[in-house]
Amino acid sequence: MIQLEKFTLPNGLRVVVNEDPSTPMAVVNVLYDVGSKDENPEKTGFAHLFEHLMFGGSINVPDFETPLQMAGGENNAYTSADLTNYYIQLPSENLETAFWMESDRMLSLDFNDKTLEVQRKVVSEEFKEHYLNKPYGDVWFKMREMAYKEHPYRWLTIGKDLSHIENATLEDVKAFFFKHYTPSNAILVVAGQVKLEEVKRLAEKWFGDIPAGEKYVRNIAPEPTQKEARRMEVTAAVPLDAFYKCWHMESRLEKGYFAADLITEVLGGGGSSRLYQTLVKEKKLFSGIECYHMGTVDHGLLTIEGKLVKGVTMTEAEKAVDEIIEKLKQDGISEKELTKIKNKTEAAIAFEDMSVMARANSLAFYELLGDAALFHSDREKYFAITAEDILQYSRKIFAVNNSNTLCYFSSL
Repeated sequence: MIQLEKFTLPNGLRVVVNEDPSTPMAVVNVLYDVGSKDENPEKTGFAHLFEHLMFGGSINVPDFETPLQMAGGENNAYTSADLTNYYIQLPSENLETAFWMESDRMLSLDFNDKTLEVQRKVVSEEFKEHYLNKPYGDVWFKMREMAYKEHPYRWLTIGKDLSHIENATLEDVKAFFFKHYTPSNAILVVAGQVKLEEVKRLAEKWFGDIPAGEKYVRNIAPEPTQKEARRMEVTAAVPLDAFYKCWHMESRLEKGYFAADLITEVLGGGGSSRLYQTLVKEKKLFSGIECYHMGTVDHGLLTIEGKLVKGVTMTEAEKAVDEIIEKLKQDGISEKELTKIKNKTEAAIAFEDMSVMARANSLAFYELLGDAALFHSDREKYFAITAEDILQYSRKIFAVNNSNTLCYFSSL
């Protein structure tokens, strides 16, 4: 069990500290409780745009990279539907450099038309390259809109429409920043070769005077229960026919999430999984197939996707997938198979814990969920799932009326 300490500054900034003397490095991770699900449906892509804008410099640190490189550090960020996360890793003796830089862009991000225009072009090119011009790039635009009718998971983190970013004004951007990027809406995790008292001193010095801002309170209605199977067919200039099918699953803190995660291992966890063994290796219907879920905080999607071997019909491929799912719903899994996938999951969790950067990211996420101490309980939640749970949950999740199917045909 890792060492964990927590405190909260008067301005609402939550701070989590993980002392780890086994590494010479330190990680400063700032998670903002804002993702694409918090956007105006008519102004999407802003959370991801800010991931780029936050590297454009702040008032006192116009060049973010140079001082960090001089301190022997590296940094990065990512945005999801649920959160925006920034992290710096550097030698622990230069810890204060990271506090200085992160606090300055929280307090005084440099907003100007030039920076916005530069980052808008970067994001627009990313949108075109990965989603408009790439084969199968529009799949998740279509799948999400088919699966979600109310919840803002119905658009991608990159945004619903390119025009939303192209038309973003400096006023729009400032309003989004001051609503979400505040101490009361942030979690600071400091991990590695650090001491609690030193982290307290630095947090108070660099973040303590930043105005709290108004705590953002979400009011997102849950997605209504899906009551009918949904299908869509698309034809485009792609190399191979492709099959996509997804089902709604439980949220991150519910028991069903852990059952669903284990089900993805049974069906798609590598070369020994049921889908790969039967449909790729034995029947040679798919050139590749996988099963995964989105890992979202709210109710997410469990997905099966695969590219068909040339000459195989979509009807034949879909029937073969359905047969494997029906067998799981009818027979469940053996205790031996359950033990195997639990051990694999435990190994993945343990491997991730070894990296101080991954650990800091995880602690921030668990604090977002309600308590960083949840970091210690996931293993037990996985191991509490029984073979009967897998059987019953597979029957629930793979209900026909809970399905969304996209058949993507090649016109070539």
